[in-house]
Amino acid sequence: MTLSARVLYEFDRFVLDPAEQSLLRDGEPVSLTPKAFGILCVLIQNNGRLLDKDELIKAVWPNSFVEEANLSVNISALRRALGDTPNGQKFIGTVPKRGYRFVMPVHEVRSGSQVETERREVPGDGALPSDPQDMATQISPEARARPMRKSWTQGGLALTLLLSCLVLGMIGYARYRQRAAQRVPAVKLRRLAILPLQNLNRDPNNDFLGFSLADAIITKLGYVSALTVRPSYAIQKYRDQVIDIPRAAAELNVDTLLTGTFIREGDDLRVTSQLVDVKTQSILWKDTFDLKYDKLRTVQDNVAQQIIKGLALHLTPSEAERMQPVAPTNPLAYEYYLRGVDLYSRGDFVLAIKMLENSTQIDSAYAPAWAQLGRAYSANASFQFGGRDHYQKAQGAFERALSLQPVLIEVRVYMANLLTDTGQVEQAVPLLREALKANPNQAEVHWELGYAYRFAGMLEQSVAECERARALDPGVKLNTSALNAYLYLAQYDKFIGSLPGDDRVAFNVFYRGFGEYYKNEREKAAQDFNKAYELEPALLQAQVGEALREGIENRQPRGVAILHEAEKRVEDLDVRDPEATYKIAQAYSALDEKRSALRVLERSVDKGFFPYPYLAVDPLLDNLRREPAFASIVQKARQRHEAFKRIFF
Repeated sequence: MTLSARVLYEFDRFVLDPAEQSLLRDGEPVSLTPKAFGILCVLIQNNGRLLDKDELIKAVWPNSFVEEANLSVNISALRRALGDTPNGQKFIGTVPKRGYRFVMPVHEVRSGSQVETERREVPGDGALPSDPQDMATQISPEARARPMRKSWTQGGLALTLLLSCLVLGMIGYARYRQRAAQRVPAVKLRRLAILPLQNLNRDPNNDFLGFSLADAIITKLGYVSALTVRPSYAIQKYRDQVIDIPRAAAELNVDTLLTGTFIREGDDLRVTSQLVDVKTQSILWKDTFDLKYDKLRTVQDNVAQQIIKGLALHLTPSEAERMQPVAPTNPLAYEYYLRGVDLYSRGDFVLAIKMLENSTQIDSAYAPAWAQLGRAYSANASFQFGGRDHYQKAQGAFERALSLQPVLIEVRVYMANLLTDTGQVEQAVPLLREALKANPNQAEVHWELGYAYRFAGMLEQSVAECERARALDPGVKLNTSALNAYLYLAQYDKFIGSLPGDDRVAFNVFYRGFGEYYKNEREKAAQDFNKAYELEPALLQAQVGEALREGIENRQPRGVAILHEAEKRVEDLDVRDPEATYKIAQAYSALDEKRSALRVLERSVDKGFFPYPYLAVDPLLDNLRREPAFASIVQKARQRHEAFKRIFF
């Protein structure tokens, strides 16, 4: 093959260009690490043939010693980038304990300096044999004889072929990309924010409608994969204020905004909404809905449908089915539901529970009400220490919601968070993976999946999911959850850089100090720990930071006393988050309080925090490593971590 010809590979919606080390999906670049790209090249050039793991490792890491886990991590990242299922069904097939093969039909496009191109099939029928042992034998002799289908058994030959893949043809690339862009139009996701509706008559009894109707529309549009819709918690701050559209769009990082107003007079309700293209400052759609108050439940469906029309979106059949109207038949049940949603957003979990319980009692068949009730139970248990039974009630409500509407994305997110926090991460992951099938562009689902992976010690995968979430929505979980996997991978600068710069949020200030503590910048850490504690002394993380600060300033007994009080409070109130509990164990260890540290560490692992790769090297646990009990605790974490990896990766 000469340099005057270039070879590109087309499959599904993708075009692979080895010479430029680029992968395009619908004309848009797909980000891959160099090793993942190399694996893809090898798999595609051997399309249809089973490549055992050693063969792949020799091809991509020639003359290097690499553990098999590195291959698994890169295969998982490649599957995510392609949109494949975790176990590989559409693009990359797996033969357990043997290797991988590319199963999607591939077309080879040869393009030289002339305008003419040659297009041919790369061998491989794209179907998995019924017997995995037959995978390597179902390629014809003619296909095996082609140069690009040679068996790579020597490291030197593998390196030569891989290098040739990277230098194939430099001529005609610009023309090809132009033709590719014309052939497959780029599909760009719309980034949309639904802002709270403004109450024109200022009647406080009806204020709940502004936020809760926006939330209902956000929920409705959560199934549309061509949209990334900002979650409800991101738009709370815009309630009851005049909207500066450019500023709000910049803060939310969106290109489209829905704003609106409402006014209620007796039984009459008027809702006015407009959809704005931020870049052009043009109104894409505007309408007014006049209806009787008992028809309030139709607003979310009408507005959602008009948004889809205004943006000229094309729904898949499954998306269209999920967009069908679903609301309580009883108007009072729906009002209770909306009031509960609004109260939850204001942090009044107790009253939110009462409203949502009323809604489900009146109409027990409305799944979103059960989902929100479970969320309120869970929040009250975690944040307001509402009692041990609220965790159980939350799970029951989530299960009821799923039984009524199995594809409901938000209930999967809420329930997965609860399962992770209560030591059931193995049950959380399937819920989230199923939710991503419904809409792979849901930032919160990616974040929760990264959160679950972190508990189980799948740290690289956790980073990938959380970074994907932040790429879809830079504000996702910004002030309520940190990208801790960077911390656990000892990438301290990346961890600190991932935190928002808002010094008004104690959670963020603590974690900045925690990153500095790991970097041995103890003076900076002490300042941030002190600030976090001043901002929110009841926050568990802030109490841990305050104890560490006492240790930095050589007042270990005072630090230990703070931790004893925090531990007692966690135990008395049955706080279930084992990652937060682990912070207490770390602080005990740092203050050389070994017995307490081992006690809390074991409790944390037993309750579901088992990131073995982190526990094995965490410098804050160094004071414990010579203790006989430490090895058995870490071994328990290792066994569950490895079992998790076998099940899900």
